[in-house]
Amino acid sequence: MAARINYSVQNTLCLLNPLNYPVNAKTTHFKTGLNFSKNLIFPRKLKRPTFCTCAVSNNDRQSSEAAETFVLTTPLYYVNAPPHMGSAYTTIAADAIARFQRLLGKKVIFVTGTDEHGEKIAAAAAAAGSTPSQHCDVISQAYKTLWKDLEISHDKFIRTTDPKHEGIVKEFYSRVLDKGDIYRADYEGLYCVNCEEYKDEKELLDNNCCPMHLKPCIERKEDNYFFALSKYQKQLEENLRQNPNFVQPPFRTNEVQSWIKSGLKDFSISRASVDWGIPVPNDNKQTIYVWFDALLGYISALSAEKEQPDLQTAVSSGWPASLHLIGKDILRFHAVYWPAMLMSAGLDLPKKVFGHGFLTKDGMKMGKSLGNTLEPNELVHNFGSDAVRYFFLREVEFGSDGDYSEERFINIVNAHLANTIGNLLNRTLGLLKKNCQSTLVVDSAVAAEGNALKDAIEKLVEKARIHYENLSLSSACEAVLEIGNAGNAYMDENAPWTRFKQGGAASEAAAKDLVVILEAMRIVAIALSPVAPSFCWRIYEQLGYSKDHFNTVTWSGTKWGGLKGGQVMAQPKPVFARIENKTELEDEAATRKPVKSKQKKPQAQVAAEAAESLISRN
Repeated sequence: MAARINYSVQNTLCLLNPLNYPVNAKTTHFKTGLNFSKNLIFPRKLKRPTFCTCAVSNNDRQSSEAAETFVLTTPLYYVNAPPHMGSAYTTIAADAIARFQRLLGKKVIFVTGTDEHGEKIAAAAAAAGSTPSQHCDVISQAYKTLWKDLEISHDKFIRTTDPKHEGIVKEFYSRVLDKGDIYRADYEGLYCVNCEEYKDEKELLDNNCCPMHLKPCIERKEDNYFFALSKYQKQLEENLRQNPNFVQPPFRTNEVQSWIKSGLKDFSISRASVDWGIPVPNDNKQTIYVWFDALLGYISALSAEKEQPDLQTAVSSGWPASLHLIGKDILRFHAVYWPAMLMSAGLDLPKKVFGHGFLTKDGMKMGKSLGNTLEPNELVHNFGSDAVRYFFLREVEFGSDGDYSEERFINIVNAHLANTIGNLLNRTLGLLKKNCQSTLVVDSAVAAEGNALKDAIEKLVEKARIHYENLSLSSACEAVLEIGNAGNAYMDENAPWTRFKQGGAASEAAAKDLVVILEAMRIVAIALSPVAPSFCWRIYEQLGYSKDHFNTVTWSGTKWGGLKGGQVMAQPKPVFARIENKTELEDEAATRKPVKSKQKKPQAQVAAEAAESLISRN
């Protein structure tokens, strides 16, 4: 009886995927007594079937003309030093958001870049014995190569030394000047070179130290041009009242409201003592203040590469931004100064400003003086981009401060990517290969009929979508991981390896169980792809899909029912290699002779080391 039903499963597989069986196979009889000839089962000149189950249709993916535009920006990173983990964290988060928005079918314009003017840049270049221009080229390239190693999918990379940017800054300045919001005056106060701004005494620490950089501010008196920020106090207050979600997370709104209510002062937008910058129109003795310059990079980045720099053209190419993603230390510039500047110029405000927290290491603030800096190049080199991206987005509640420790990093990544998801996929494909010739016996929609796991996964997918949209990236990761946990529980509860041994109806049920679990893995590959794109591609590849198919999938592909009967899976192999911790490596090294590593450093590490060399050279 069991043998006859097992023949039934094998014949089903043969019908669904005849090329997995030799043509000279004996005719097999089903339990019903029906006899299928070789010519029926194996038609001549039959090509291997191809399966495209989640292909993007015209209805699923909006055309680029009709699609909603989503403009996302990171800060333009200051090039006084090579990229650090704080910069990488912001950009990883922005990339995950951009990838999710693309899955929704939106036309995403993801802007990043480098801020290359100002006193600190000139000083760093002089200390390294290079020109400011040479210094900027080296550090900017270090950012570009790190972004490549981290798989950052930006659409625009703007440098504030680009000629098109300078033209737009000057046009914006002239528009604000014509509005009557720029005037000339003497200013004397305490200046923080590192912040590139004057400070109020009440916000400083003892000895007039900057609370951010812990260095004394210097007395400075200059003849500068000022922007009439105080003129826009009421409008800024009204903007926060009418748009309560303008600043996120909500507790950051309280900070901004406090700054505004305490009374806004006009601020200097030029520097007489800084040569490395954009000259003030009609006054070549002064350069435009670095923040007044850099903030406009969000707009100048939108202009096409070959078109003449023009403010209105750039604005019409995507402004206003849907989201400015920044560190909390530059919230005042983005939530107070920048909106007032835009109001003066008659331009729309960005829709949202999100200020995330800081990173610490082993519970301590990072700093070179403490010897506990976290170098993103080393992390990528040692652990890979998927591990780095996943850990910081999963373990740091987006918006709050977060901590890194290597032990926790390794434990989390191994537990979630290697074990919960990777191991489940590998052992399911192994069982499918052993018992079903790596072929699905039935559509996943049919296999899951009346199955509670399908309903649970559909709820988790919707939960993940909501979290992504709310920028709750850690919670989105958790929801997707729960799909993996549910799949593991389902596997352990149903024990398909035992059912296959029992044969008969149990064997057929086991084959369906594998289809159900693999469909869950397919959904994970889409839902987690904003966070760990290469890892998810490897999952998708194991399910028999092409890279082109993976690159065109949309969020609608998370709907249950993608896998079809007869679809052939790839040969099982690990999709994420378990990371060995230092103790394990040291124990292993003690038992064998050391071998010199021939592994090449990633491009970003080479670029960063070159940048460090340039800065430290004297």
